[in-house]
Amino acid sequence: MKFINELREGERVGEIYLCKQKQSAVTKNGKPYENLILQDKTGTIDAKIWDPNSQGIDDFGLLDYVAIVGDVNSFAGALQISVKRLRRAKEGEYQAEDYLPISENSVDEMTQKLLDYIHSVENPYLSRLLIRLFVEDKGFYQAFKSHSAAKTVHHGFVGGLLEHTISVAGLCDFYARAYPVLNRDLLVTAALCHDIGKTQELAPFPLNDYTDDGQLLGHIVIGTEIIHDIIREIPDFPKLLESELKHCILSHHGELEYGSPKKPALAEAVALNLADNTDARMETLTELFGSKAGAKKDWLGYNRLFESNLRKTGAV
Repeated sequence: MKFINELREGERVGEIYLCKQKQSAVTKNGKPYENLILQDKTGTIDAKIWDPNSQGIDDFGLLDYVAIVGDVNSFAGALQISVKRLRRAKEGEYQAEDYLPISENSVDEMTQKLLDYIHSVENPYLSRLLIRLFVEDKGFYQAFKSHSAAKTVHHGFVGGLLEHTISVAGLCDFYARAYPVLNRDLLVTAALCHDIGKTQELAPFPLNDYTDDGQLLGHIVIGTEIIHDIIREIPDFPKLLESELKHCILSHHGELEYGSPKKPALAEAVALNLADNTDARMETLTELFGSKAGAKKDWLGYNRLFESNLRKTGAV
């Protein structure tokens, strides 16, 4: 199988991919065409069916596995496929595990790291909250460990939410040791809980798209509600500590225009925002260079997140 990260401009591809998105559109001249996003375990690629009514294009739907023949070209600095023929793949022609992007790290090892951070929290109320959420609620943790951390931008793979969470917790643990002004127990707890709302914001794979609650509420509000409900079950949980933890979650995107209902007002909230942003951006660069650097060895083109034309460092 030729995986998406192996595709190169100018070649013809004949493979089976998962149809992640399908949308009908019309050209400026009024001619209908189809916008697709195709996926395998190495990533996604845009595809176009310029003549959807041709005999070579069979009926297919969203989340179908499709066998395509098409040409790989480049548009606006990114690869895409111009599909010439397409049919729905038959069972037995593909293996589902080839089409779900999965963390390169062991889920068991990441789970142990998560437990290590949980057991390092000394505050009895925060410790109880974390154990109640991640250890005792088996259904929640099953969803958490298999979820992505985003639809597309970073950690958009099975296990991505767990991987991102322990990375942010690791950065926050470092900050707490480096800067005594920080309350480590509060900061590490906030790091472990900051994205728990994504288990309800995004649907499970293979869809990995926004749910109704994801669109209407967003993971920040959902996560704060989850924390609120758990705290109600913990006798005598300090009101100020509850508000401080909720504030860290509500403000972890840092700016109102980035979806945070509040801007950081606590040192721990500032640290969490920095850790979250650092891990998200570094993972985004890791994925960009890993998937696109081979196709375009020099500059990768303008990236909206970084507002810059990106280039991988040359070999030393």
